[in-house]
Amino acid sequence: MAGDVAGNDNGAVTDSRSLVDSLVASEALDPLFERIDGGQIELTGDGGLPGELTRAALERGLQTEMTSHPGYAPGDRESKAGGGHANSRNGSYPKTPSTPVGEVTVLVPRDRDGSFTPRLAPKHSRRLGGLDEMIISLYAGGM
Repeated sequence: MAGDVAGNDNGAVTDSRSLVDSLVASEALDPLFERIDGGQIELTGDGGLPGELTRAALERGLQTEMTSHPGYAPGDRESKAGGGHANSRNGSYPKTPSTPVGEVTVLVPRDRDGSFTPRLAPKHSRRLGGLDEMIISLYAGGM
């Protein structure tokens, strides 16, 4: 397939490479590169950039999953008590699963009745595999 990286048939790799190339060309990443060059941002290890990006993406996805579970967004006062919803958000708890970029601590939201079962970071799971496929399936499902 033309444009694929190293003969890889995965369109996601091509799309990611294309996105990064366009961000570099637009100089949008220059402030980030300057901070990396200045030693202000680590690329590897605990708190490294790939891990933090993975954490942010997971937490955003988990919040989206939680929004679809009780059926209302955080802070939506009309949908809370008296709005016909018996269940509500109840904070979050930290979880440190292994990911392709290392261990990442994420805040997993929870609900009052304990019925929320996250798909991105399943209960009792310590490893997150197939993260890309899961995110794509969530987007395809309208989350």
